[in-house]
Amino acid sequence: MGRQSISFTEPNDDWLKEQVESKEYSTKSELVNDLIRQARKQQIQIDWINTRLEKAEHSGFTNDSKEQILRESKSLLHG
Repeated sequence: MGRQSISFTEPNDDWLKEQVESKEYSTKSELVNDLIRQARKQQIQIDWINTRLEKAEHSGFTNDSKEQILRESKSLLHG
């Protein structure tokens, strides 16, 4: 596992410390890794939505309802 040295602003560092002190996470590293995992999942969804939007813009129309599109995007997040 790679090691990094990073600096946080005081409010962000305080928030990280609070999360560890509340026993939500055992270390700041665990919390930062979890935040990165969440961001990566969100990016997958954003990329999927952007691809669908580009495809729809080029085709001019989709027959999928907004509920169908939302359901499909959520299924991507949950594997």
